[in-house]
Parts: sequence; structure tokens; C-alpha cells
Amino acid sequence: QVQLVESGGGLVQTGGSLRLSCAASGRTFSDSAMGWFRQAPGKEREFVSAISWSGGNRYYGDSMKGRFTISRANAKSTVYLHMNNLKPEDTAVYYCAAASSRFTTGPWGLADFGSWGQGTQVTVSS
Repeated sequence: QVQLVESGGGLVQTGGSLRLSCAASGRTFSDSAMGWFRQAPGKEREFVSAISWSGGNRYYGDSMKGRFTISRANAKSTVYLHMNNLKPEDTAVYYCAAASSRFTTGPWGLADFGSWGQGTQVTVSS
């Protein structure tokens, strides 16, 4: 198991930017693909982005392409989500997740992620 702690959420105006961070501890971070998901009230958890263990493969949800960028710093056991041009529909709790299997390159589904953080709230005002 790996422990994950998200940070960087907050309140931002439409068109603004935020950078989310997820610090990992426990199992070797550099072996695992990492992902970001979000969940708005009354909605199912939604895929946002994911990155392979090496950083060479990155995936984004359709509505995030061109606005969000995922990256990782294996030396710091941290994964980041840079969010630009935020919209009110981006309002949700954002969760960091670690893939259960090692050295995978994706794409991944919700079930591929076995460790989850507690989430960080992102609110975009109109």
C-alpha cells in the first residue's frame, strides 16, 4: 500500500489556475502509475488524468485536454496536476490515486488504482 496526501485545492475564479500536488509514501513511488480523479456532488467519480511510472505516457479526460497537465517528480515521490483555464464545471473534490500494478503504461480504468488519497476541494466561481 502507498499513502497519498493531496494539497493545493482552493477557490479560484473562472479562467484561473491551480496546481494540485500529491505526496506519496510507503511503497516505491517510482514503480507506479499515478492518476487524478474528481467527484462532484451527486456525480460519479470521473477520470481526470494519469501518468505512467516513467512519465512517458500521459492520459487525459476529454474535457481536460489542453487545459490540464500531469507531471511527476519521482525523486520527491510527488505527482502534480496543473490546471489552467478553470471552469465552474471543474468544481469537485480531486483525488490522487496509485495504480496497484507496477510498471504499467496504461491506459487505466478506475479499478486499476488501489490506493487513494483523501481528496482536495477545488471550487471555481463564475
